[in-house]
Amino acid sequence: MKTILCYGDSNTWGWDPARMERFLADTRWPGVLQHTLGQDYQVIEEGLPGRTTVWTDPIEGHMSGKDYLTPCLNSHRPIDLVILMLGTNDLKYRFSVSAFDIAESIGALVKIIQQSESGPNEGIPEILLLAPPPLGILTDFADMFAGGTEKSRQLSQHIQRGADLWGCAFMDTAQVIVSSDIDGVHFEASQHLKLGKAVAEIVRKMSL
Repeated sequence: MKTILCYGDSNTWGWDPARMERFLADTRWPGVLQHTLGQDYQVIEEGLPGRTTVWTDPIEGHMSGKDYLTPCLNSHRPIDLVILMLGTNDLKYRFSVSAFDIAESIGALVKIIQQSESGPNEGIPEILLLAPPPLGILTDFADMFAGGTEKSRQLSQHIQRGADLWGCAFMDTAQVIVSSDIDGVHFEASQHLKLGKAVAEIVRKMSL
């Protein structure tokens, strides 16, 4: 059995923008991924609403993906594949970082994974980087993400550049899904379904 760790934010956790609560497990994209891949794979969800790449949130507290990543890897080892989708929360005005720096922050997480010895036989897990789709029409989150929309459109190119340098697989999720116009940040159920199936196609082509 191959173990896949999905490490992300509220869009991996499964926040429903319409009902403002969590989608059921089989609706969330990691659940769709599990169902599509079947029993030869174990998909582990590690989504946290508000999680950033490396930044400690001055308002919400301990949201740094960097801080929890090593314990998470050690907890679930051996891991064949880490799927990383972060960067959306880094677009918040309070952090004031560029799309380039967000991608570099993802690179810092990649380095942790590659040095973790959390893969099979204490090796390196495969890594798949998912560039989140651009922000949609911001409603309640407009002030929180002020200035973030344009940066969100630049994220994919910077993450892809990094993926090439770091030896990671890459997927631009904007080729498959869009952020909901209900709040401009999260994914609706239909997009979780599309994403889970698209990621499964990539995973099947990888030599895990």
